[in-house]
Amino acid sequence: MNAATPDDAETVEDFKRALAGCVRALSGRPEVEVSFAPGAAAVVGGRVQLPVPVGGLEPTMVPRLRGVADAAALKLRYHDEITHRRFAPMGADAVKVFDALETARTNALGGRALDGVRDNLAASLDGTLRARGLQTCLKADQVPLADALYCAALARFMKGDVPPPAAHVADLWEAAADPETVAILDQLTEAIADQTAYARAARHLLADMDIEPELEPQDADQAESDNADDGDGAPPDAQQGSGEEGDSSMEAAAASAMAADAEGALIEDDDESLAIDAEGADEAGGPSAETRREDPFAPPGMGSYYTAYTTQHDEVIAAAELADEIELGRLRQLMDRQLLPLQGVIARLANRLQRRLMARQLRSWEFDQEEGILDASRLARIVATPTHSLSFKIEHETDFRDTVVTLLIDNSGSMRGRPITVAALSADILARTLERCGVKVEILGFTTRAWKGGKSREDWDRAGRPAGPGRLNDLRHIVFKSADTPYRRAKKNLALMLREGILKENIDGEALMWAHKRLLARTEKRRVLMVISDGAPVDDSTLSANTGIYLERHLREVIAWIEATSPVQLTAIGIGHDVTRYYRRAVTIVDAEELGGTLLSELTNLFLDDDGRARAGRVF
Repeated sequence: MNAATPDDAETVEDFKRALAGCVRALSGRPEVEVSFAPGAAAVVGGRVQLPVPVGGLEPTMVPRLRGVADAAALKLRYHDEITHRRFAPMGADAVKVFDALETARTNALGGRALDGVRDNLAASLDGTLRARGLQTCLKADQVPLADALYCAALARFMKGDVPPPAAHVADLWEAAADPETVAILDQLTEAIADQTAYARAARHLLADMDIEPELEPQDADQAESDNADDGDGAPPDAQQGSGEEGDSSMEAAAASAMAADAEGALIEDDDESLAIDAEGADEAGGPSAETRREDPFAPPGMGSYYTAYTTQHDEVIAAAELADEIELGRLRQLMDRQLLPLQGVIARLANRLQRRLMARQLRSWEFDQEEGILDASRLARIVATPTHSLSFKIEHETDFRDTVVTLLIDNSGSMRGRPITVAALSADILARTLERCGVKVEILGFTTRAWKGGKSREDWDRAGRPAGPGRLNDLRHIVFKSADTPYRRAKKNLALMLREGILKENIDGEALMWAHKRLLARTEKRRVLMVISDGAPVDDSTLSANTGIYLERHLREVIAWIEATSPVQLTAIGIGHDVTRYYRRAVTIVDAEELGGTLLSELTNLFLDDDGRARAGRVF
């Protein structure tokens, strides 16, 4: 394809069709669904989303877009998500590095086999690194660790054949890293064709850098056993042995894709990191046996490692109590002004949701009955065959279960700005829409009362700082709108989210348990809990006194318990943060502007899915 094609809609459409065909050919999956939307590329299951070409097909842009498509195809071909999740670490920083190393592996397999793919990947990576200014960094600590390791690993896998910015970043990291750590990259190179062996080597690298504890032997053996049960855990194309055999297999299978060439592994943008410091922690990941207390928040069957040092300073508070009437009125006016640009798109989606819900509640008919109301559409048959008995219809009401929806919104400091604004606006429109459909909506928020621990931390200091205190901050759970409160009486309260002073830290596990407990007390037959968050749980006070994965581990266990045992349908939306690694049913969006549409789309799918079965997480 000529990169200098004229900038017109028809040419762009031709280019998009070529990219889609290339993804299918290079991945070896002709059935894969390829779509285009604003934002970053994403691959989940059998779906690939590629960025829409913006501003025409400029000569420098075409290879980058091809690069994005190629990377997506290579992930489909060489990456097995089950294997990846089984070996994945728990800490947020560790997950970023682990994911980046896996992307380097899949991209290198394609780049080593096909020159066109290699060039496209290089163009994409070069553009990304230059756009972020990483080629100008002078010290290794100026480069995000995931990016540095991605470049270092890719340079090793490609024997130095990477764009100059990537080579510069790789050199910075290798110069600053311990030689023994750098040597572990050789283990990754040797295992590049075997995802399981590669994942084990990646975990060894994380442990060597003190980012994540070493994978325990019994955990590794369990992951190996699980992979064997699933048929080796990796896709057939990835089970190639090593070296030249794997490369030749890739080259033969992807030869048909070289005409369209499409690639692209853009290193994911950083989101807020979770500090990892596991030194001195016991093996259970929590307080020592002497200080371990009964956990008032733990669901039945959960381990007792998670505790709160004290709950005396926690509060559940109505939004109206956090601001006076004048301030709430001012914030509501600000919210109404910001609602105007979003109203067009979200209103259309809200109307679509309302139509679908109302259609579910309309009466329906059963035809060809022996008795009932005469069916006018059968008049011709009645005239022709007066003795025919199946000419009647019976009206009945569709069984539509009454529903309550809880929105649990992260009110942490990292949501400050556009994310919390869009979350508030979306919650506002959703509450109005569902209320018109007869669906009750509860809107809750969670944060802490203070930064760095508050009164709980002060109590702990006065007690001499006993080891393993558990959760060490004062919770603040906010009720913006209860399920039984009409929208018109709660609309001012929703605007409180725009007040920056309430946005502090986030302890997701206990907030999820709180919202879940409120839902269980409801009498509605269908109960839906939607979590909106932009990151992993973070509370500096708690994490400084416990292990770095203390809060994240608790969140995972709470989610697992709800998904396995509860009648509540749980789903999550991550803003710039991959929540699919926590929740079985989840969506990740790149831009906060996508929240309104995604929120309504997810609810529509939930309501149309009568059996409530969880579906695979997706990235938009």
